[in-house]
Amino acid sequence: PQDLLGRSPVAIGLRKSLEWLSGRRVIVTGAGGSIGSEIARQLLSAGVERLYLFGHGENSIYQIDRELRALQAGGVGVSTALVPVIGELKDRAYMENILKRLRADVVFHAAAYKHVPMMEANTVAAIENNVFGTLNLVEACRRSGVKRFVLISTDKAVEPLCTYGASKYLSERIVMAAQSKASAGQHFMVVRFGNVLGSRGSILPLFMQQVARGGPVTVTDPKARRFFMTIPEACSLVLKAGGVGSGGESYLLDMGDPVLIKDLAEQVIRFSGFVPDEDIKIEYIGLRPGERLEEKLIADDEVLEGTTFPRINRLVRNGGSFDLDSAIAALRPACSPDPDRPEEYRNRRKLRAALRTFVPTVEEMPDEPEY
Repeated sequence: PQDLLGRSPVAIGLRKSLEWLSGRRVIVTGAGGSIGSEIARQLLSAGVERLYLFGHGENSIYQIDRELRALQAGGVGVSTALVPVIGELKDRAYMENILKRLRADVVFHAAAYKHVPMMEANTVAAIENNVFGTLNLVEACRRSGVKRFVLISTDKAVEPLCTYGASKYLSERIVMAAQSKASAGQHFMVVRFGNVLGSRGSILPLFMQQVARGGPVTVTDPKARRFFMTIPEACSLVLKAGGVGSGGESYLLDMGDPVLIKDLAEQVIRFSGFVPDEDIKIEYIGLRPGERLEEKLIADDEVLEGTTFPRINRLVRNGGSFDLDSAIAALRPACSPDPDRPEEYRNRRKLRAALRTFVPTVEEMPDEPEY
């Protein structure tokens, strides 16, 4: 995948990046996903005391657990205790209970619903999982004494157009707000990414599947551009930021220039031994709901500051305050039954209206599905 970036991969010395994790008890949420599983692999080599592989999909957690145990059989991280945990972030009581029992030092929060069109069609699920799941986890971590918490976020959280982006915007706000309530020695921080090349369900595997079927390769718009990073780059940034970051900070990787999706499609076709638009056609299908021609990395009320670490930048928000408590109160009745507001439960139209009140950049969806 790095051959498609159009730049040199960001090199972060993992040995030093991982030293702070030695002997720690660490939870990775979404441990069966592309980012979560790579973080787990790196943590195994870091010599963590216990590695909790948390997720709600038993198959993906089973697979990463087996993979890590095979690595241990080969001599990697043999002293680390691996603990697969099947659970639901949305279950607040469960999260409070499990965090107290696990006594974790560090949490990397990689779990999220992430597919933009899917989340546009399933607004309630996106908010329930990404917003309230994060809220439950953050509050449980704060009360159980977790020392370092890292949220994995996205450039789609910047002045978001889509439900997914709005859910991550609110997740960032939740993590930042937690720092103001944190005890001494607790650090809650955010790492913001662009698109990850090769992650499960992302554009690169899709293009490869389309080429293998003989085309066409579908691109939204000939002018559509995205910022990309590789999975190792993403995980290196997470691990580095988790160790060096101060509470209440957000970090962003310098990902170079954005890549035209059309150019990426042509490269994939050529790498597969074909000629674009001769052997394999490229079909332009138009931007889908919630998509931009080009993502923004920072909001208008944010500025970037350099750090002492090459190509890792700190985000500083200069905008006004955000009424997170009111936003949470407005969104909750759609996700949890409220006897005083029963008409709002699972009501996607009312939820989207409430969401747009607090995140006004979110687009309206004229053709809401009938569920």
